[in-house]
Parts: sequence; C-alpha cells; structure tokens
Amino acid sequence: MIHRYARKEAAAIWDSAMKYKIWFEIEAHAATKMAELGVIPTEAAEILWEKGKDAAFDADRIDEIERTVKHDVIAFLTHVSEIVGPEARFLHQGMTSSDVLDTCFAVQLQKSADLLIEDVDLVLAALKKRALEHKLTPTVGRSHGIHAEPVTFGLKLAGYYAEFTRARKRLVVAREEISTCAISGAVGTFANVSPEVEAYVAEKMGLEVEPVSTQVIPRDRHAAYFAALGVVASSIERLATEIRHLQRTEVLEVEEFFSPGQKGSSAMPHKRNPVLTENLTGLARLVRSAVVPAMENVALWHERDISHSSVERGIAPDATIHLDFALRRLAGVIDNLLIYPDNMQKNIDRLGGLVHSQRVMLAMTQKGMSREDSYSAVQRNAMKVWRGEGNFLDFLAADEDVSKFFTREQLEPFFNLDYHTKHVDTIFARVFGA
Repeated sequence: MIHRYARKEAAAIWDSAMKYKIWFEIEAHAATKMAELGVIPTEAAEILWEKGKDAAFDADRIDEIERTVKHDVIAFLTHVSEIVGPEARFLHQGMTSSDVLDTCFAVQLQKSADLLIEDVDLVLAALKKRALEHKLTPTVGRSHGIHAEPVTFGLKLAGYYAEFTRARKRLVVAREEISTCAISGAVGTFANVSPEVEAYVAEKMGLEVEPVSTQVIPRDRHAAYFAALGVVASSIERLATEIRHLQRTEVLEVEEFFSPGQKGSSAMPHKRNPVLTENLTGLARLVRSAVVPAMENVALWHERDISHSSVERGIAPDATIHLDFALRRLAGVIDNLLIYPDNMQKNIDRLGGLVHSQRVMLAMTQKGMSREDSYSAVQRNAMKVWRGEGNFLDFLAADEDVSKFFTREQLEPFFNLDYHTKHVDTIFARVFGA
C-alpha cells in the first residue's frame, strides 16, 4: 500500500487491529456454537466473549510470539490465551488456520467491496449531473483521434455513466461470490468440527457457507473478484485518458480544476497539467497488476498449499485501497471539471464543415448517384479542405457532379448540427430513464 494513495476508511479494513478483531470473532462464534453442541463448556464460551470482545490485541506482542513459533494464527491464539486465561484452550477446537484466515479474508474483501460500491455511486452521481448539464453541448466526436462527426459532451458522459453502471453490477456480483465462510477443518472434511459450526459462523459474519472448501476457499472466487476490480480500473483509465486528451493545449475542451496557489511545474510557471487524471492512469495500472497473480492463485496443490498467501497479502490491500482512492479522486475530478463549450464549437468549425461529409454523401446517393461516385465526389472536395485550400460548402457548391443534384441553398441544411443531436433524448432515456 502506498500511503499517499490511501484513504483511512479503506486502509483500516486491512490493518492489524481489524484483522485480529475479525479473527477473534470467528473463533468466538465457533466456540459459542460448539458450546451449544456440547463440545466445550458453555461457561468457557461465555468467558471467551467476556474477556476478548473488547480486548485490544497487541500486534507487537503477536509479532514477538510469531518470531518463535513461525505461525501467525498460533501466535494470535497464544496471545489470546494471555488475555483470556485457561478458557482459551477451548478456542480453535477441530479448526485449522485456513478456517480463520480465509473467512477473515472474505469479510475484508466484502467490506472493501461495500466501500468500492459507495465510491462508484459517487462517480455515477457526478457523471449524471455533468451529463445533464451538457446534454446538448455540441462537441466533435473523434475516431482514431481524428475529427469524425458531431456529438454532445453530455452524450460522451452518458456513455461513461453506462459503463460505471456496469462496473457497479460487477462489484455487486464479485462481493456476492467472495462472501463465503469455511470452518471445515483439515482438508475440509469436518472430521473434527461440525458443519453446524460453519453455518453458525457464516450467519454471524454475514457470509454463506462454502459448499466444498478442501480446507481453503477455492481461489476462483478471488480471481473473479480481482478481475472485477481490474475492469473497474480500466474504466477509470478510459475516462481519465479522455480528459487528458481533451485538456491538451491545442484542444482545451475541458480542464482539471486548477486551485488558487497550485503550481504546475517547477521550471515553467505557465503550466496547468492534468496531474490528477495522469495519477488515475497510473493507479489503474497498479490495480490491474493484481489480476494475473489472482488468476495464478487458482491452481493450488491438491486440497491446499500456501503459495497464494504471500500474493494475497500484497495484492488485496493494494488493489482495494488504491481503487477506492482512484474512484474518490475521479468523482472529484468530474464534479470540478472545467468545461469549455466555446472551444468545443471552435474545434467543430476547425475543419470547415468536414464533419458533415457523410450526410452530404448519403443525400447524393438518395438522389440517384452510386455510393462509389458520391463518396469520390465528397472526398475529393474534402481533401481540398484538409490541405487548407478553402471551405467545404464552397467546394461542394462549385463541384459539377454535386451541383447536378443540389444548389448551395439546398446543401446548407446538411451542415446543421441539430441533425446529429436529434436522438440524444432517446439515448439519455436509455441511460438515465425517461
């Protein structure tokens, strides 16, 4: 985790205090059910809760014990016994370390997903607000980075809104898939612990039981979770890249908010750089870097091995914390984005009407000219405009092939921007509802 890119709410899910709190709850809930089943004394389970529920587990002490025992869960249980006393011997009856670790991991990933879903909701709210503001603000659409045909800036943002709506759905599905509990003992056979204990712990921790745990929760669930995070990160990068391109000096259709006192360069006082969206591009790369390791964790040996552990200790906090930060930053960028409609119009006009070439071509085919001939007639006049020789409408009106079908006055309506925005309401209704 890079602290520079971490919000305390997301980081807290992965700190030692939270981890040990969850570990204790798993162990204590299991003990409660074991007492109900007569496996351990009821009084022992009550004492475990009484002495442990509000305990401040000492991470330094646990680390000290682990340096000797070389096992994190054993170190934790040893420390709990120092706090609880003799009744601690009834903890972990028939359980294995993975029962605690994997169930805790599920809770942490679930909590992280809840936070990420809240973050996406902020992004969606910002996108909807700005899309509605600029629903009919004309701008040029680009394909291959080159001017294509007019769109509206609101329509651009509506597309991103639809994409982040899909992102939210993916996170909801990923949360559901990761929310399973395993309290099945060594190699997952329940030989020394009842399935009733697992069901009880799952209910108390807000999870479902894992159908077949083999001692560990299968890692295809985790792979799907991190894949979902990777797709969300890519959606962030796509929007960030759009903003970065549109902020280029020669385009300047939008711009990140530049606060009073902000500096853009240590060398060039005039600079106003898209540093926030550049940062988002980098964070997206970091989040996506978790996807392949998560996929590689799926193929564990037999019932289990521990090769996944070191990977997950790194990628889980990093990916969730950085994605949380990125989504919050993106929401702020959108909310405060400076939008320049006049520059958008100037860029539409920059090519002297070429953005209307398709409409002219189609009109000529409807008058009887072949598509090949109409394409050639429109293209040869368009190329003159590309070379800076004049205005598209003027060239078309003077072209003998075009003038057979249209006078200049008849050509002029083909250059109306409203033609390209006539179905914006329909698209908005699809995205935002009627």
